[in-house]
Amino acid sequence: MACDRWNKLVCLALFAAVVLVLLATLSAGAQDTTGEPAYRSFPVLGSRLAVWAVAQLHLNFAAFILGVPIFAVIIEIIGWRTRDARYDWLSHEFVKLTFAAFSTTALLGALLLFLFVGYYPRFWTYMTSIFFPTYWIYALLFFAETFIVYLWYYGWDWLSGPRKWIHVGLGVLANLVGTSILVVANSWVTFMISPGGVNEAGQLTSLGAAINNFTWMPINIHRLIANIVFGGTIAGAYAAFKFLSAETDEERARYDWMGYVGNFVAISAFIVLPFAGYWLGREIYAFNQTMGITMMGGFMSWLWIVQAILIGILFLGSNYYLWLGMERIPGSERYRKFVPPMLFILVIGFLIWATPRSMVVTLDEARAMGGTHHPILGFLGVMSAKNTVVNLMILTTFLSYILYRRANRISTRSWAGMAMAVQWAAFGVAAVIVVFYGVYGYFVESMVRIGFSVYQVLAVLACIVLVMAIDIPLFRGARSTGTIRWGTIAARSQYVLIILAVTFTWLMGLMGFARSGIRQHWHVYGILRDTSPEAVTPALGYAANVITVITVVFFALVMFIFWLGGLGEKGKAKAHGQAAAPAIAGGSDVRPS
Repeated sequence: MACDRWNKLVCLALFAAVVLVLLATLSAGAQDTTGEPAYRSFPVLGSRLAVWAVAQLHLNFAAFILGVPIFAVIIEIIGWRTRDARYDWLSHEFVKLTFAAFSTTALLGALLLFLFVGYYPRFWTYMTSIFFPTYWIYALLFFAETFIVYLWYYGWDWLSGPRKWIHVGLGVLANLVGTSILVVANSWVTFMISPGGVNEAGQLTSLGAAINNFTWMPINIHRLIANIVFGGTIAGAYAAFKFLSAETDEERARYDWMGYVGNFVAISAFIVLPFAGYWLGREIYAFNQTMGITMMGGFMSWLWIVQAILIGILFLGSNYYLWLGMERIPGSERYRKFVPPMLFILVIGFLIWATPRSMVVTLDEARAMGGTHHPILGFLGVMSAKNTVVNLMILTTFLSYILYRRANRISTRSWAGMAMAVQWAAFGVAAVIVVFYGVYGYFVESMVRIGFSVYQVLAVLACIVLVMAIDIPLFRGARSTGTIRWGTIAARSQYVLIILAVTFTWLMGLMGFARSGIRQHWHVYGILRDTSPEAVTPALGYAANVITVITVVFFALVMFIFWLGGLGEKGKAKAHGQAAAPAIAGGSDVRPS
């Protein structure tokens, strides 16, 4: 086992050394590219498709290994402070998943680098002329992340007991370094969308301005949140797989709890993710309106219909999982009456959000309708309606979570009645504000209407903050109505977790295509034109097919990696499972909150 660990360490160290040597070579190579072809052709697939596939796979794995440690270390801290071994087991299980995918992420990153250097040498040379100092920072951060994560994972038992604070510190440090890697890489990607720090000829004038370009910070926030959602859904899918293949009630209970936590993390981050998306969209519009129109009103407008369908699945699936989970909680029966109205809001919101502004119709159908806009459906296809329903869906999902959270609890506070009235009032006021600005948006100009989304978002966020600020003290020390029967949830709930993971992965691929596609025939927008024979933005159908195939490959790789990781557990005593497993019927009712 020790030999295996050192082999992995040596492999990663060699990989990092190769990257450093390559970067040093690039520095010299960037001095003279005369006579070098601007593009080379990748066999069979073509250069664009090869880069696309490897980049998406690399980003999927990178999102997973950067997102999971964020909530893994929080869970470990909860276990450390409460001295509850179950949390320590759960945190270790999450980090084990990350660890298994770490080497694959690094190797895909190296492959992506080779593809850029080999098949897009002029583009890579230009990017190197701008960002070369950051390459060294990125490589050093990768070195640091590698050794910190290894120490975090393998030092789990060694740094336990009185030295646990050191181990927790390693987890926090791993996340700080991982986030730093994210923001460095984001500077390269966002520079391609909204270049800054260069003159009209594209020559560097300020590295700081090139890094802190127009879309850098919005994408940093958006990706950080999205990575947490992604990590939660993948971890939930892994737990679902383990739940469905479990042979004992104890094992089923353990992975039921793990799936719940993974989904809880994903929902918590997913609720605020659209707000980060709003900010990013506004910044893209502010940087370049043409780019913004291409994204929302041009040939990509139908991409947002597909996005709406996928996000609708995420909302419906997440709520359905919570409602199924309430069935294993005694006392939750009193909240079943809220499920039908919440389902109604989600379904209506889903249908409105997925309504297109312009219909795909024949000439005769268009004449019969009086244009491409349907007289009724076209009214629902504008952003006023879509922003309104998505905020109502977020409020509904938050309400589902609140009901789940208090399913087997009865507050003993004397002020409970007043507190709950304030909470319901907060939901009502937020809903009224959202609907008011949604309707008012039909009567003002588009520039004014765009600003209304800010008020809607603030109303929803204020409601979430206020309700949670009341809910935590309200149910502290609450009376329990029964024990959560972990492991007794319906099996179909586990398929929901898997569907959520696949849907969000597909969604990430589509949004990545949108972000790259708005540059159209530019490598770096307005500065470095794509003059390759493949310089065309793919049609949405082609892009969807490519993204689907890559998503299938990603999950095949994930399953293979998890299977490999599981091989190491075969024949071993379940070291972390015996004392740490969450209780099934008759056990503890403590839940993460």
